[in-house]
Amino acid sequence: MTGASQLVDRIDSGAMDVSVPSLSNADSTRLPVVVDKPNPFTFDLGNLLALDPNPIPRDASEEALAATARDAAQSLINQLLTTCEVKSTSEGVHLMLPAPTTALPREKPIPAAKEPTKWELFAKKKGIKDKQRDGKMVYDEEKGDWVPKWGYKGKNKDGENDWLVEVDEKKERETGEAHDSRADSRRERKERVRRNERKQRANDRNSRKLG
Repeated sequence: MTGASQLVDRIDSGAMDVSVPSLSNADSTRLPVVVDKPNPFTFDLGNLLALDPNPIPRDASEEALAATARDAAQSLINQLLTTCEVKSTSEGVHLMLPAPTTALPREKPIPAAKEPTKWELFAKKKGIKDKQRDGKMVYDEEKGDWVPKWGYKGKNKDGENDWLVEVDEKKERETGEAHDSRADSRRERKERVRRNERKQRANDRNSRKLG
């Protein structure tokens, strides 16, 4: 890895070391690149994580804490540049990080499982499986085109806007009244919608009670 060796040489020459300025002397000397600790660092390069097992005194000063953080950052950079593959692209030089090994906590709790509806419980008990959904369009042979199953110009509204409809003579004899087939079809469709909405609300209420 020629690219990695060149980067390491730059680090050894002090071109890419991480340093913190001294609070008492702005012209402090360059800090060493090689970090020597009694206990070695462990790394999770995929998360850019350096773990320092060396204890920190309880009364450590700000300067001591800054020096400890500097050593950890320097060690992490050294490890990245000596172990990771270096690739040069048109956007610049990139380090190829390995997969993370440390499991990080979630920002938010895992969502609670949604309680099954009354229909889902019944279907599971009876072994009923969902029907295969075949999309929102259906072919209308009379129009010779694909039309929506529901909604605007939906297939479920067939006959409601026809200019000529057949009279149901049997129904008129039974009731003694003239019927408008278009209005009857529209009224039955709306009643099916209301009935389905009532069932959906009942299922939602039952789900909340079970929860």
